[in-house]
Amino acid sequence: MTLAKSTLPDILETPEWRVEGRDKVTGAARYAADITRPGMLHAAFVGSPFPHARVASVDVEAARKMPGVRAVLTGADVRPARFGRRLQDWPVLAWDRVRFIGDRVAAVAADTVEAAERAAAAIAVEYEELPAVFDPEAALAPDAPVLHPDAAEYTYLGGTRPPRSHANMQGHVVHEHGDVTAGFEAAAAVFEHEFVVPRVHQAYIEPRASLVWIEGDTVHVVTTNKAPFALRDQMAVTIGVPAAKIVVDTPHVGGDFGGKGLSLDEFALYFLARATGRPVRSVLRYADELQLSNTRHAARIRLRTAVDPNGRITAHQGRVVFDGGAYAAGKPVAGLLPGGPTLTLAGYRVPAARVEAVAVYTNTLPAGHARAPSQPQHTFAAESHLDLIAHAMQIDPVELRVRNAIRAGETDVEGNVWHDSQAQRVIATLLAASQWGGTAGLDHGRGVAFSARHVGRGKTSLTLTLAADGSLEVLTGVADQGGGAHTMIQRVVARELGVDVARVHVRRGDTGHANVDPGVGGSRVTPVAGNAAVDAARKLKARLGELVLTLDDAARTAAPLAVTGEGEQNEHVFGTYA
Repeated sequence: MTLAKSTLPDILETPEWRVEGRDKVTGAARYAADITRPGMLHAAFVGSPFPHARVASVDVEAARKMPGVRAVLTGADVRPARFGRRLQDWPVLAWDRVRFIGDRVAAVAADTVEAAERAAAAIAVEYEELPAVFDPEAALAPDAPVLHPDAAEYTYLGGTRPPRSHANMQGHVVHEHGDVTAGFEAAAAVFEHEFVVPRVHQAYIEPRASLVWIEGDTVHVVTTNKAPFALRDQMAVTIGVPAAKIVVDTPHVGGDFGGKGLSLDEFALYFLARATGRPVRSVLRYADELQLSNTRHAARIRLRTAVDPNGRITAHQGRVVFDGGAYAAGKPVAGLLPGGPTLTLAGYRVPAARVEAVAVYTNTLPAGHARAPSQPQHTFAAESHLDLIAHAMQIDPVELRVRNAIRAGETDVEGNVWHDSQAQRVIATLLAASQWGGTAGLDHGRGVAFSARHVGRGKTSLTLTLAADGSLEVLTGVADQGGGAHTMIQRVVARELGVDVARVHVRRGDTGHANVDPGVGGSRVTPVAGNAAVDAARKLKARLGELVLTLDDAARTAAPLAVTGEGEQNEHVFGTYA
């Protein structure tokens, strides 16, 4: 027996102490904007004042002559470099046309931020305005101006870009299952409503920051990007440097909420660093964040639902038009739509459905991912839709949801058969806790909402090492973006090994040292990285069994002892909430 049975209380039932908490509350934690390098320069950019225009000329001579200026670059200097998480359609610096207000046309590196901004202000750009399109439906009209006439040049990462029926479509998908026509024909009532939701910024506290320098043939990147390995691979394509020669380091991230999977500055900083031979840094102001960064998609959602006399859904149709903005670069999924684009009635039994979703280019701020990328839009529309149905049929809103919440063996809106469902239990728990049906206070109301959310897919690995002093170190590529991932890993390892959490230390490594990780997102970190932590701990126990040693004896006689733990989630697993 290599490990004695733990007499400690179950770690997962004790209060959580964040492994990085002390550093964060005392100011010792380092964020990207805290990292400096000797000889570091500062970047500033020139953005378009027009939503859509041709770049006729860019005069940089005055800027280059200003004190402290080390480099000035335009689109001509970086062409044909574009960036993006899946589709690389966003020019590092625009060379022929700009597609939204703020689209960058020039970059400056100077000794100080002030010098860089003065030089940027001295750059003279001549534009020729082009017709702009701000409404996604208008952008889909047959005679709408084509916003990306050069789309054939774009790099699509990981296969072939799905076909589109209109040049202004970023992505398009149609899901259909069951006999939709029969479901509507047999209905006792049909309800149709349309909902419009605006774009929303993720509102993280820390604005984007980055620092790039080149040592020999290696490019070093400090970033706020929550998926450093993905950024490394994207940069390799954009700048033409092998991924093995790019080292990306993500220190603590000051909030993310889905928005920091896309990087904006790192690509331009590489070209500035290459031009100057010095490190170059950019720290966005929050006004820049609100003008440039990828937001949650605005959307127009039309829902049409057929029900029987008891309010049970017999068929459903949906059409969702997402405003993708000027570029699709912020979307990582293969279909170039926000994740879950057809989940219009998530968590409900839908025997027949046809749902169409489309993301559209417009001359507005590029959209991308925010937490649960399309779910807040869909949930708002779906739950409002069901409330209106309940009101029209004079059915209690909770009762309508009870009748339609999915059960084991039933089919959801995307045609998936659920093998298990806790939906009825969730709603019953809500009823017991909320005193539904009671009298609300003066000027108060009471509402209900129900939906389903998946646990995301992914694969990662981490290294667990037993040191000679008896401590256990976990080396992981999972970034700390405030969600507590490192604390979760620490607690899982400690629980599996039956040791005090103080013995387990979690260290984040850059892409040159840690094992490959897909990045934080999709609610996958706990099941994927957590299972990797479990696997590593079990492998260490197995190794101790082979050596016939206890943990403490192995520390004295066999350390360092290292194992690699792997975790993988291949399918979405859904859970319901209310």
